[in-house]
Amino acid sequence: MSALLNLNQRTVAKAVTILTVGGISTYAISNFFGQSALAESPAPQRVFGKGPAFKYLQLHSSESVNHNTKRLRFELPGGENAQSGLSLTSALLTLSKPEGSWLPVVRPYTPISKLEEPGFIELLVKKYPNGKASSHLHNLKPGDSLLFLASIPGFAWTPNKFSHVYLIAGGAGITPIYQLAQGILDNPADKTTKVTVVFGVNTEEDLLLRSEFDAYKQQHPDRFDIHYTVSRPKKDFSPEEGVRSGYVTKELLAELMQGPSEKDSKVFVCGPPAMETALVGSGGPFGKGGNGILEQLGYSKDKIHRF
Repeated sequence: MSALLNLNQRTVAKAVTILTVGGISTYAISNFFGQSALAESPAPQRVFGKGPAFKYLQLHSSESVNHNTKRLRFELPGGENAQSGLSLTSALLTLSKPEGSWLPVVRPYTPISKLEEPGFIELLVKKYPNGKASSHLHNLKPGDSLLFLASIPGFAWTPNKFSHVYLIAGGAGITPIYQLAQGILDNPADKTTKVTVVFGVNTEEDLLLRSEFDAYKQQHPDRFDIHYTVSRPKKDFSPEEGVRSGYVTKELLAELMQGPSEKDSKVFVCGPPAMETALVGSGGPFGKGGNGILEQLGYSKDKIHRF
């Protein structure tokens, strides 16, 4: 048996030498000998799954993107072999202990990084004047840690289920909208879904993720479109292609949407409470005395998802 093992080892070594001298790559050697030649790369570690997590993640970097918003990049335990493990439209529940606060503050945030990106997750956090959690996150320095309590599942997305999705966002509500658009357009298996984003903001500086959205428009001109509207533009504001002044109104949506008769369409909404109430009505989405803008346009409750 020992002689046979030695013979097999010599045979493998000789074959590897021949292949290497012949200029055949390591990839070819691996394919030729299977798993015995090269060890398989370990499967990616999924850091977050369903339910509780209770994981401290260390802040890798913090970048200001405008006067009140930062991109916060956190390291996943496991490094380059780790992925978030989140499903599309999921969010993460965080726990902060702001300085001077007696009680911790729990807030959900939606990652804007690709969910399968190795080693990191990235949050886009808007700081509010009296926001305890957002102020705490903005004060974090690289090396500081934040406690992530759990993942929060969102809409159960199925590729190619809808022919057209309309993603309507206001302010910081753009994060789940961006995550969904990104997940659709980056998925080679999701070949037919068309995406239209309507993004309402206060000022030009609040047009978050504009370069990313505009890049998708260039990459997928037949499947993706985005429309920005600024409610309080500067005096020298000049409308341009895809950017106008005003609010997200019934008239604007009637212009940009094909209507409820469009087969297999779905509307997703995320924004400040007042905006969401105007769009989907009160008591949500169509509670007593509802009659939101989308209902006025003919969209029924089953056509709408509110993040």
